[in-house]
Amino acid sequence: MDLETRQLRQLLSEQHQLPEVLLLKQTTTSTNDDVRAFAQKGITSVLVSSAQQTQGRGQRQRQWVSPEGNIYLSTLLSLGTPIDGRLALEIALNILQMPSLRPLNLQVKWPNDLYSPQGKWGGILIEPLSPQQVIVGVGINTAPMSDHQLDQQVSSLTELGLLQPNRVKLIAELYLAIQQAGQWFNHGCPNLAQRFNHHASFMGDSVEFEHHHGLSTGIFRGIADDGAVQLETTNGIELFYQGRLRRLA
Repeated sequence: MDLETRQLRQLLSEQHQLPEVLLLKQTTTSTNDDVRAFAQKGITSVLVSSAQQTQGRGQRQRQWVSPEGNIYLSTLLSLGTPIDGRLALEIALNILQMPSLRPLNLQVKWPNDLYSPQGKWGGILIEPLSPQQVIVGVGINTAPMSDHQLDQQVSSLTELGLLQPNRVKLIAELYLAIQQAGQWFNHGCPNLAQRFNHHASFMGDSVEFEHHHGLSTGIFRGIADDGAVQLETTNGIELFYQGRLRRLA
């Protein structure tokens, strides 16, 4: 067992959260796929993290650029109630409360982007296995991404003020944050709108919302407690549950 794995096992054991399977890899196709393979064997407690992915993916199967050195992590969550769109929001909010990240000026961009005024620094991918069990994947940029072809503004934890990130500590905190988010979800996501809107990107900005009926534009007024986007349009406040939010230039 290598040093990083021993250190991570120790950190999670101290919190009584050591999973049945804990695997640190240098490279993999996708940590979500790794976790899926363990789940198919009946394992319900697993953490896989890799320093690189060759076939990383994001929402709607879009490519997730996964160069070596960042954190790519996946785990399983078994929930007491059927999943809905609030789960990704809870995971993002709990990640922002990680001890290593709490001092930074970090935000959440609906529905699953870890964001900041300087751009996106991470993202969340949830893939259901059943109505009450999901794979949760998280990708975090710990180092600058300037050498990669990207379709949006991005940032990294080092650029946002986290000097000399401790990789093992971040992995442990991420795993614990995801597990904690599952508890928040099981308890009905209390005060979700208030907690999310405190950290929401684009609050009060002119935005466009791409949905299956087309495009709507208006002022972003945060979310409702059920996780819906609230858009102030000429028709008043309109609610949207699925789509893509962008700030207008």
